[in-house]
Parts: sequence; C-alpha cells; structure tokens
Amino acid sequence: MRWQGRAGSGRVSTASGGRGAAIGGLGFIVLIAYTLLTGDPSALLNGLFNQNNGSTLSEAREVELTEFVSVVLADTERVWSDVFDDYGEDYREPYLVIFSGSVQSACGNASSATGPFYCPGDEKIYIDLVFFDELEKRFDAPGDFAMAYVIAHEVGHHVQNQLGIIKQMEELRKTVSETEYNALSVRLELQADYLAGVWAFYVQGYGYLEEGDIDEALAAASAVGHDTIQKQSQGYVVPDSFTHGTSEQRMRWFRRGFQYGDLDHGDTFNATTLSIMK
Repeated sequence: MRWQGRAGSGRVSTASGGRGAAIGGLGFIVLIAYTLLTGDPSALLNGLFNQNNGSTLSEAREVELTEFVSVVLADTERVWSDVFDDYGEDYREPYLVIFSGSVQSACGNASSATGPFYCPGDEKIYIDLVFFDELEKRFDAPGDFAMAYVIAHEVGHHVQNQLGIIKQMEELRKTVSETEYNALSVRLELQADYLAGVWAFYVQGYGYLEEGDIDEALAAASAVGHDTIQKQSQGYVVPDSFTHGTSEQRMRWFRRGFQYGDLDHGDTFNATTLSIMK
C-alpha cells in the first residue's frame, strides 16, 4: 500500500495510561453485540486468550504504526464521505484511539486481549498497536494492507452504526434466542467485511494499492475466521456459537465489496447463503 508521505487524519488520539503486559488478541473482534449486552468488551476474551507474551514495540515502530493508522483512517474518511455523498447523505467521521494495555471506552473497560474494536456508544475505534505484530506473527497475516483491512473493518462498523443497523441489532436482541442472535452477529460482521472491501475498491481507484495488497487483506480475513480461531484455541468448532463468519465467508464478503464498491450489494442479513458470492 502506498501510504508513506501522505496526509493523515486529525481524528487520532492516544489514551493516557501505561502499558501493561500485552496479551494476545483474538483479531479485530469488535464485540459490538457482546458489548451492547454487558458493557464490558474485555470480559468475553480475557479468559480464552490470556497468553502473556510481553510484546512491546520499539519507539520507531510505534511512530511508524501511528502514522500508518492515521493515513489509513484519512483514507476511510475520504472513501465514506464520497460514498455517502453518492447516496445524498453526510458521513460522520469516527475518532480512533490508540491505547496501550488497557483502555476505558463508553462500552466499558477493554484490554489488549479484546483486539481492535469499535464502540458505538462514543463512535470511536480503539486499537493497541501491538496487535499489528500479533497479526503477522501469531495469525500469519503480514503486510501493511492486512493492517489496513483491520482498520477498514472497524470503520465498517461505524458505517453500520450511522446507517442504524447496530440499533436494529440491539432491538432484535430483546426478541431472539442466543443462537439466533449469534447468527445475526455473524451477518453483522460479514457486512463489515463487505464494507472493508468497498473501501479497498475506492483506494484502488485512488491509485494507492500495490501488487499483493488484496491478497494480504484476504489472508487477514482468513486468519480470523471464527472456525479458524476455535480450531486454534480449542481444537474443534462449534458453529452455533459463532459470532463472526468463517474464514471462507469473511474472504468472500470482502471480495464482494471489492467487486461492487457500493452499498447496494452488501445486505448480508437477507442473503440466502453467506458462503457463495453471487
């Protein structure tokens, strides 16, 4: 991805507080659905992914990643402003908060174990930069566009929030079973993958993509499929417990967004199948 030397966003901030021991994150688990119920986005994962690997970043690496995150966020601002304008709407830009170890959001407390997440309560994206090293080393998804995909996915949740989809999910939670809600959460996450693909479609049009970038994003999507995560963590999968799509589904919906580059082909909630792109 051609990002060096380009202007960044003015909506990136750093949370105060010192770094604790970094914990391996699950992989851009947004936890919107869980957060809406509990107010504590860290509670779901801390027991499952509690490896204390002591990961830290050098000062130079931290500066580089901060600049990278800022440029990617600026790209999302440009893309979604353009898309919303095409539909006669104004895009409301989110903030992005870089934290170390733990952070307090409007959705509750979160640690690095949570992974990058979006909080609809304050319309902010939260990320510990150590996660990007985790993405490469632990999830075998290297490359700057893999990292960009993570951010674009979280921004996708902000787009869903602005479109009223997350509010609809909150209302549905009151009327459906846990299994049914898990299935809806999968569709929410796959739609965010589709929206990340839409972002990539526009970034390609801006001339910022390099050879291999899309493959990097697809590798990241595959690495954090819920089936892959469960196999790695417990050795078997429980499909009814999935709150995110499988590796195949996540790749397919990202590809679909990259193919169409609009809001019209990303209705995961009414799709008859989530695994076959039509």
